[in-house]
Amino acid sequence: MNNNDAKNNSFLYGERAIEQSKLICFDNPKPARPYEISIDLPEFTCKCPFSGYPDFAVLKILYQPNQKVLELKALKLYINSFRDKKISHEEVANQIIDELVEACDPTWMQLEADFNPRGNVHTVIRVSHGSKQTC
Repeated sequence: MNNNDAKNNSFLYGERAIEQSKLICFDNPKPARPYEISIDLPEFTCKCPFSGYPDFAVLKILYQPNQKVLELKALKLYINSFRDKKISHEEVANQIIDELVEACDPTWMQLEADFNPRGNVHTVIRVSHGSKQTC
């Protein structure tokens, strides 16, 4: 295998991993205790459905697990799958929280998608699911 083959294989591996990604969860080690998990994803990208230009955002997930906890590598790959998808800010935030809720059935979850300003417009989308418990 020459260097070009190695570069192509490693490049394809990353794309293949993203394409084949699915959300994975594991058992909550303390399901009887209300607690919060905070996850920041500072490099989210998707594409504007109207212009095709890239949109960049910081995603902040805050949730109280029920029986399952999100596995972080699987979450990273899932989030990276939006990179080339043409989707609005509002639709992508709602789709992500719907799919996270479906995967782990949290007691409560909030997603904040803070998009970088473009054309002098700054957008923050907040969506939530369930009822927050006192920790």
